Amino acid sequence: QVQLAESGERLVQAGDSLRLSCASLENAFVLYSMGWFRQAPGKEREFLAFISQQSGIRDYADSVKGRFTISRDDAKNTVYLQMNDLKPEDTAVYYCAADLRGGTKWDLYEYWGQGIQVTVSS
Repeated sequence: QVQLAESGERLVQAGDSLRLSCASLENAFVLYSMGWFRQAPGKEREFLAFISQQSGIRDYADSVKGRFTISRDDAKNTVYLQMNDLKPEDTAVYYCAADLRGGTKWDLYEYWGQGIQVTVSS
């Protein structure tokens, strides 16, 4: 399986910016579409952002358009999620995911990182 690992600051203040990273040791990372999702307790896993192979396609959830940006660096086998103007309601466990096809729905992804808890305090 593709091994993914999220990293970044876990505790931030409202209004802060945060960049999450998701690194993979997979040599064929360039072939995978990548997604970012989040899940808060008692809520469904929520789609945030999608990026296709070679960054040809990007897509975002309406709730984060204009605040979040997904990018990838295939030379580093890493996908990023830049989050600006964070709000307390952004508090959740954030996951990256990989799939040879991918999309905007969580059940389309085969491989997942373990997730990282991000808490936004006011």
